[in-house]
Amino acid sequence: MKYALKQVLVLCSLSLLFMLAQCNSASTKKDTPKEALPVLVDIMIAEKQPVNNIIEANGTVIANEYIELRSEVSGRLTYLNLAEGRAIAQGTVIARINDADLRAQIGKSKVQLDLAEKTVGRYKQLLDINGLNQADYDAAVNTVNGLKADMAYTQALIDKTVIKAPFSGVVGLRQVSPGAYITPSTIIATLQQTQQVKIDFTLPDMYADIIKNGAVIEVELDALTKKKSKAVIVAAEPGANTNTRNLKVRALLKDGTVNPGAFVKVYIDAGKERSSVKVPANCIIPDDRNNQVVLVKNGLASFANIQTGVREANSVEVISGINPGDSVVVTGVLFARPKSKLKVRSIKKQEEITVTKDSIK
Repeated sequence: MKYALKQVLVLCSLSLLFMLAQCNSASTKKDTPKEALPVLVDIMIAEKQPVNNIIEANGTVIANEYIELRSEVSGRLTYLNLAEGRAIAQGTVIARINDADLRAQIGKSKVQLDLAEKTVGRYKQLLDINGLNQADYDAAVNTVNGLKADMAYTQALIDKTVIKAPFSGVVGLRQVSPGAYITPSTIIATLQQTQQVKIDFTLPDMYADIIKNGAVIEVELDALTKKKSKAVIVAAEPGANTNTRNLKVRALLKDGTVNPGAFVKVYIDAGKERSSVKVPANCIIPDDRNNQVVLVKNGLASFANIQTGVREANSVEVISGINPGDSVVVTGVLFARPKSKLKVRSIKKQEEITVTKDSIK
């Protein structure tokens, strides 16, 4: 009887131990995290390719000469000769301001001058016979000179009431009517020289060495027809803008017709083509300090800092950070993490990669 009871106790103990072992095994399986699946990516093999060294910039068309016609003095317009949209010659009288008061002042001064000159003549005769002291004669001469100076000053004011075209050009739309009271802040109209136009554009100061007077550039005047014309660089600002670090450049359009104020594209040949590693623009990850790309090394994601150069339509030149032969991730970039496993789905060529919003996912 005692022997049978011992066997039962042994069997119960073994069953309890087996159940505890099963529980521990299940708990261990639950606590062990599942291994993360590798990210599926497409790559391209970095290789040196010809880099098109044509720099593209945005430009603005400006007139060869441009002014806002204003009066130097305030007054009422008594004459206005503005043929809107017509060409006028240099020196053409455009407007006159009422100068009646100034001409009256000139007339008054002439009367005073005539009397003063007669006085000087009489004083001269008396001075020759010692009938007058030198001081009185000098005072009379000074009066004559003062009146002449007053007349010259008044005549200068009268000249300011006449507004003339400073150069030949096309008149814009007039902003005033005859009889209006105008001030120096009033714009009468604009005058532009449109037979020859200039192109103003900006370039990063890193390209300062290619900005040379006389260099020929191409200008795209029409975005629809893609028509290009030639222009010649005539000047550049000697220093870069402290905010943008850009240089302002001016070129003279040699052929083609375009209105001042229009937007154009400027293309500059920065020199002969060279070979360099290029990557798609959409596989570059912008960072606070550096641009980065994802490389595949031993099946893991490796983030590399790069320095970029010339930008083309769909690709960017990489000056440093990538070596020929490196595997560059071109799709699945956003899902890659440092040292995470990557699974290469395919190897693409540069020309096979299209720039879309989804291609970086």
